[in-house]
Amino acid sequence: MTNTDIAAQLASATRTPSPRTYLMCRPEYFTVSYKINPWMEPTKPTDTARALAQWQTLYDTYLDLGHTVELVEPIAGLPDMVYSANGGFVIDNIAYGASFTYPERQAEGPAYMDWFRERGFDVRVPANINEGEGDFLLVGNTILAGTGFRSESRSHTEVAALFGREVVTLSLVNPSFYHLDTAVAVLDPLTGDENANIAYLPSAFDAKSLAILQDRYPDAIIVSEEDASILGLNSISDGYNVVIATRATGFERQLRERGYNPIGVDLSELLLGGGGVKCCTLELRR
Repeated sequence: MTNTDIAAQLASATRTPSPRTYLMCRPEYFTVSYKINPWMEPTKPTDTARALAQWQTLYDTYLDLGHTVELVEPIAGLPDMVYSANGGFVIDNIAYGASFTYPERQAEGPAYMDWFRERGFDVRVPANINEGEGDFLLVGNTILAGTGFRSESRSHTEVAALFGREVVTLSLVNPSFYHLDTAVAVLDPLTGDENANIAYLPSAFDAKSLAILQDRYPDAIIVSEEDASILGLNSISDGYNVVIATRATGFERQLRERGYNPIGVDLSELLLGGGGVKCCTLELRR
């Protein structure tokens, strides 16, 4: 079978959306007052009102798609709390809490764990530094786990024991893609590994990790440096609809060719803090 035949087969596949529940946090206190990743430049002005308006569009998009969105209250002095994906990792009502690398974000971990407890989740306090779903991605029955800049590899062992699932460690090597969810997009995250698929940026990984991705996901979408550079991979899929950065036009085309329905949302203001669609979205798997 030729590559053209494979592409045609993938494009003709029936994509079915499934309703999800997400946790988000309004960027009421969003600003860039410190630098903990290459995207952040405290000398550049930020517009909180614009960030709120863009965030609202993302929120409304999820509701329009039939998803449920719950909200955690923002806290003054924690401008990065809007990036709720970093607040934990939730499977089967178990909420593995976050323990942040940088002091500027460390208060977010307890804040999110308090929210989980108040809503009946089984909260597990982490023993190791990790930044939640920023570095843990559920793909079928497998957990892809990032390390290199934020989450410690020891947290991968902790997560494997906690959830009883295979955890595959991937090492990030480009500081602009400091969380796994900036370099990998989960496109078909439903149960079972047979049809699970992803998109990713090869240059974000070391050679060993890249070989793992190539072996496990031979049909993955390989995204361009241009689209990845605006966090185009930092996206959310329900199995059919894929919410992505508006400017990631190449990725948009690739998704359409595979039978997905890409939906562009402009989060350019929140990109100033190093986050995109996925960063603002934590899936609650009850």
